[in-house]
Amino acid sequence: MTLLLEKRASSLAPADRPPYWTMRRRDELAGWLMVAPQLAGIVAFVIVPLGLVVWYSLHEWNVLAGTFDFVGGSNYQALTDDPRLGPALRATAVFSAGLVVLNLSLALFLAVLLNQKLRGTVVFRTLFFSPVVVTLVAWTIVWGFLLQDNGGVNGFLDLFGIDGPNWLRSGGTAMASVIVVQLFKNVGLNMVLFLAALQGVPAELYEAARIDGASAWARFRRVTVPLISPTILLTMILTIVGSLQVFAQIAVLTQGGPGTSTTVLVYYLYQQAFQFHHFGYGATLSLLLFGIVLVLTVVQWRMRRRWVFHES
Repeated sequence: MTLLLEKRASSLAPADRPPYWTMRRRDELAGWLMVAPQLAGIVAFVIVPLGLVVWYSLHEWNVLAGTFDFVGGSNYQALTDDPRLGPALRATAVFSAGLVVLNLSLALFLAVLLNQKLRGTVVFRTLFFSPVVVTLVAWTIVWGFLLQDNGGVNGFLDLFGIDGPNWLRSGGTAMASVIVVQLFKNVGLNMVLFLAALQGVPAELYEAARIDGASAWARFRRVTVPLISPTILLTMILTIVGSLQVFAQIAVLTQGGPGTSTTVLVYYLYQQAFQFHHFGYGATLSLLLFGIVLVLTVVQWRMRRRWVFHES
């Protein structure tokens, strides 16, 4: 009798065992299949290249001579001894600070104006956003002609009796010109982001502040800015990271000149790696740039708890 029951239990056990592909496992597999292309792209185009850059920074690679010699930390030591690195970092800081302040201020100002629902706002919105979709090199080349000594900008100033300078060949105006060119290129994108955030602010809050006697500036400072602070954080991070990676504008407009006044870190990296063929040192400079971007991004993200609305 006992043997018969054991045989019957063993015959029923496989049928009672739950299937391997449960609903939960199917959902997990579907999720991994969805993110697999993105993960493969990150590994192939971010992690592997970053690892190779670290490997190259430990070597001195001379393509012309066909040598690839291990030098250890010599390239990192060269960072502290490079007399041109300091001016490149200062030029990068000036460009980034000028662009971030002007871009965010102008974009927010334009967004506030376009949020007033006046006539013609669609036309102005399209006008300010259109440079974003224009090819960067084409946009820069056109501005290069306009900023020449006999270009369109000085021709316009001449109508008012103003003798304009050679904007791209003077140390005082070259950096300002590059900043303005980049400002008008990307201000439309931040303007649209700010406009979307402004349209999401409840009108009841403005009405309540108006009833309490708050002025227009007080409503903007106490209601608008806190509620759109997440968008401000997003645009600030994107603008700072983008300003640190500027290259095409410098290469087309000034080639780092006059002197080294517009030689930002990315352009200096390009010179070392692809003009002077110091690929090991160029890789080291790229790691320095990566570290600067990473630190600034982390600092901004950590500071969000202090001034970003909804964060605790």
